[in-house]
Amino acid sequence: MLRALSLFATTFLFLPALLAGGPVTWTFEAVTGADGQVQLLLKATCEQGWHIYALTLPRDDGPFPTAVRVGTSESYEAGAVLEQTPEAAYDPNFEMDLRFHSDTSVFTVPVRRLKEGPFTITGEVEYMACNDKTCLPPKVVPFSITVPVP
Repeated sequence: MLRALSLFATTFLFLPALLAGGPVTWTFEAVTGADGQVQLLLKATCEQGWHIYALTLPRDDGPFPTAVRVGTSESYEAGAVLEQTPEAAYDPNFEMDLRFHSDTSVFTVPVRRLKEGPFTITGEVEYMACNDKTCLPPKVVPFSITVPVP
């Protein structure tokens, strides 16, 4: 009975966050440097107390790592995803030491232009948001960014 009551209370405690889109918001931007190189900037902003996990984790029996998938195109070639240095701490939800991002973090993807002219970069970010009490199911956020002519 206590477990059912706890689940009920937890569901309604986090329902506003779920309905509002969750405790993590994403913005997507493509920046073209003076040399014509394009950097795709994927910015995650976590509400206080929440975090998302790093791109790689030490074990497979824990949370889902953040994944960035960039679509393919004849107009561009995406490089490896880079992340800011994640925090590292013991995670009580999974009872292990993990790497994660809280507050604001930026994931960067270098993009090489293969053709002249504007192009659109499409893809998605998949992440799992947790706080010190619970985790939300993994969520996929698609993106589409038009890169103008430099």
